Amino acid sequence: MATRLYRSRALASLRTSRPSEIRCFSTSIAQLAGFPTGQPKDAENMRKSPRPPVGTLHSPLVNPADKYGSKAENMHKYGSWIMGCLPKYVQQISVWKDELTIYVSPSGIIPVFSFLKCRSNAPSSVSQLTLTPDNTSAEFTQISDITAVDYPTRDQRFEVVYNLLSVRHNARIRVKTYADEATPVPSVTPLFDGANWYEREVYDLFGVFFTDHPDLRRIMTDYGFEGHPLRKDFPLTGYTEVRYDEEKKRIVTEPLELTQAFRNFEGGTSAWEQVGPGTDRRPDSFKLPTPKPEEKTEEKK
Repeated sequence: MATRLYRSRALASLRTSRPSEIRCFSTSIAQLAGFPTGQPKDAENMRKSPRPPVGTLHSPLVNPADKYGSKAENMHKYGSWIMGCLPKYVQQISVWKDELTIYVSPSGIIPVFSFLKCRSNAPSSVSQLTLTPDNTSAEFTQISDITAVDYPTRDQRFEVVYNLLSVRHNARIRVKTYADEATPVPSVTPLFDGANWYEREVYDLFGVFFTDHPDLRRIMTDYGFEGHPLRKDFPLTGYTEVRYDEEKKRIVTEPLELTQAFRNFEGGTSAWEQVGPGTDRRPDSFKLPTPKPEEKTEEKK
């Protein structure tokens, strides 16, 4: 009785449902309802349909340089125009594909950033900028990132990098300056509120000081941390060890003795594995002579 009731309800639901809803039921129930099952005879079998012809295969070009030819030319014009407007502060410009980089001195950070953030009545876009005196529309009003790179062999070992974004013109620009342990960099927090935590991160990880910063303190490492982790001369093991002491029932900080000094490896060498065929730099006095092959002697019968 229960089986008949279930089958009658299934048939009633199938007769009132759409054809697309019947596919979720089994074939036996669909046959009981009187619906056709299976694929029609006149339907095309897509497995045997011809495939589109394959043309000549070409190796793909990853980021071709010609793709950014027109943009690079406009970027060169815009960078040259900025250098002409601020010759006292802008030292150099460079363009790689569609990325413009401006190199300035630390004393020119505030004037250059004020110039890049300002807005005038000129409605032209960055991609169409020309060398005209009235064209001062930049509007890089958003700072997206501040980071640094450590080059220990340079006099000014730190290279501070700023990435700016112009939402109105859909353009980006990169500004670079230099510093060392004793040379501070002016803070751009008065111009960009978002630079507050970025500059704190650079100070914490690299040790670059920013003058006129409202709250220059560590942001990534723990309280009482010694050193700056992203410096090249910072040991991989650190200077201290933080662990939980079971006897004292608290976290303790102990000094480490496994410190590693900074080593400047030559190009093509590695501290862990050999890269390439390499060269034998041992003195001749330590080189063993190549053994001569043994002479074959016939055994006497």
